[in-house]
Amino acid sequence: MDHVHLLVKVPPKVSISKLMGTVKGKTALRVFTRYPYLKQEPYWGNHFRAKGYCVDTVGVDADLIRKYVKYQERQEQRQVQLNLSR
Repeated sequence: MDHVHLLVKVPPKVSISKLMGTVKGKTALRVFTRYPYLKQEPYWGNHFRAKGYCVDTVGVDADLIRKYVKYQERQEQRQVQLNLSR
């Protein structure tokens, strides 16, 4: 997988950069704890995520974005199945 979509509801007083730092840090720790051999990959070193991120705001189109994320998930599952059948 090369990227992740998240749709989260964040109160206005929460810093987006702090939230992303927490999400990226905690997921990296969890993945490296569960799969320690990944730390040995030469193209990752001790970094699980890229430095940057993309954030956008959502208003009334939250349902549309949820559908888009679900659609992307189905497309990825189809691609995995296609790759397995080769």
